[in-house]
Amino acid sequence: MRILLTGKNGQLGRCFQDVIKNTELALFAFDSAELDITNAQNIDQVVRQTKPDIIVNAAAYTAVDKAETDSETAYLVNATGPCLLAEQAARLNIPLIHISTDYVFDGEAVEPYKPSDVTNPQSVYGASKLAGEESVTATCDKYIILRTAWVFSEYGNNFVKTMLRLAKERDSLGVVANQYGCPTYAGDLAKAILSICEQHEQDKPLAWGVYHYCGDTPTSWHGFARAIFAKAYELGVISSRPQLKAISSDQYLTPAKRPEYSVMSTQALRYIGVKASPWNTSLSFVLSKLT
Repeated sequence: MRILLTGKNGQLGRCFQDVIKNTELALFAFDSAELDITNAQNIDQVVRQTKPDIIVNAAAYTAVDKAETDSETAYLVNATGPCLLAEQAARLNIPLIHISTDYVFDGEAVEPYKPSDVTNPQSVYGASKLAGEESVTATCDKYIILRTAWVFSEYGNNFVKTMLRLAKERDSLGVVANQYGCPTYAGDLAKAILSICEQHEQDKPLAWGVYHYCGDTPTSWHGFARAIFAKAYELGVISSRPQLKAISSDQYLTPAKRPEYSVMSTQALRYIGVKASPWNTSLSFVLSKLT
């Protein structure tokens, strides 16, 4: 089977390239310089060259705060791009796996969000990602949209790496304690996507639709930081643990509003044969890679 992957240099893209190495699947991976997903002609050219059996869209505009003043680019990459990829998937009658975000919700829930719950993004980033979801669902029939959250890995820039850097620079730091979500290891998400691809290759029926793929247990950013420091100290990645202060989101203002509660239910994943990310175990794995 031939897989076309966009966003190859992002956290998910790099992890997907890692997990597919020991398979016999053919991967055609592209970054934004090689494949501009906002350019219909460029997409058409690449698709005709690679002849994919499935498209995995890991490309996205993820600069959440910058999107507030750069909405045109955010919508081009997060909405127009997925629409153009969906058009190709529809033309070829092949599946599209598209990655979305917890930011499509407003964060006012009191229990984990289900895929069917009402969306209400509070930022340009969230709105652009929701527009991408809507374009995919309206354009092609064979799609799986995976909403994810709080992604970390051994690659790129992420919360885990930021905390490790700050631990080496400061004796104490404040971390937001009133925002809750589910950390997700990009490598686990990559394995889930690979499983979906393999099921498609084996002609197993897939339940097309929107799913939530994230960590298996919720925490706050403060709780996540505490877990990072504890495991990093245990593994010798840091020589001392900084004092953690719990602060509120009002004390750490950002241009884009973050959902205070973006815990997502992963129960529906059973319909596509994958399980939520065991983020505590995966955190230890990532930290061991960063020693």
